[in-house]
Amino acid sequence: MTPIPASSAPRRPDWRWLLAAALVLAVASAPFWAGRAELRLLSEVLSFLALAVLWNLLAGYAGLLSVGQQAFVGLGGYVLFVLCGHYGVSPYLAIALSIVGAGALAALFAPLLFRLDGAYFAVGTWVAAETVMLIFAMIPAMGGGAGMSLPAGAVKAIAAEKELREAVIFWLVAGLSLATLFGVFALLRSRAGLALMAVRDNGLAAASLGIDIWRTRFFTYVLVGGLAGGLGAVIFLQKLRISPTAAFSLNDWSVMVIFAVVIGGIGKLEGAIIGTLIYFILREMLADIGAVYLVILGALAILTMLFARKGLWGVVDARLGWSLLPTERKP
Repeated sequence: MTPIPASSAPRRPDWRWLLAAALVLAVASAPFWAGRAELRLLSEVLSFLALAVLWNLLAGYAGLLSVGQQAFVGLGGYVLFVLCGHYGVSPYLAIALSIVGAGALAALFAPLLFRLDGAYFAVGTWVAAETVMLIFAMIPAMGGGAGMSLPAGAVKAIAAEKELREAVIFWLVAGLSLATLFGVFALLRSRAGLALMAVRDNGLAAASLGIDIWRTRFFTYVLVGGLAGGLGAVIFLQKLRISPTAAFSLNDWSVMVIFAVVIGGIGKLEGAIIGTLIYFILREMLADIGAVYLVILGALAILTMLFARKGLWGVVDARLGWSLLPTERKP
């Protein structure tokens, strides 16, 4: 019997795609097997993971160390509340417009912030975010510093029954979060992703090859801003209330995200996943001792930076060569 040539032999399905499909199915079916508290926690994990992936894309691939991601999260939330509350726009359309609005804000910030480098860029993004927060806190129509609640009509527009509404909002959060994760993965495997990694590894060499560094970073910054705005919209849609301090929280939307990515590993998608899991495991395990888990998280981040600068996943990758989400394309 003639053996089948290796090139024409049927390929086995990659276990990573099977794992991804199982994850999507498990998340999609969560409203049928999880309680309300579990759904809220899972939503928080997924949205935090997406924000970690986006920050990792900026810092780990585009070389933009931002500390102002909360500007886009907060703006996205407020766009949804204003459109639904004052203009009667459908929450579904408002989420899409939140992405557009946050992306436009990123496009406005970029030409100014890109004049700064390194620590100056980080401080600039933080100042810009604080400025946006102060502006929203001074607008009476948006509740000022007290914030505003989502009108009953907008809530009912999501779904009439409360149980169904909880499920729909969860699917919106989960859908956008998973789309962000797999979308960034696809981006990094594209020509644009190769350009990003070339800029990260050696900007001068990338420029000599014809890569427009400014345009590449601008596209990445606007993309991250828009998606962060969409995530902010679905996060606060689930909360049904928004305020400037919550929407533009430096601690919730930037500091904790940075800690998670540093622990997991900057410049690796798996790093954002591992860091997110560690953050939530510590938070849930140490919930009874107050903010001590923040001290432990900070200590873990410092130890990681001292002894494993590529993060925990970087250690695993270096020693075992594992890769859950390989961004390198093999011929």
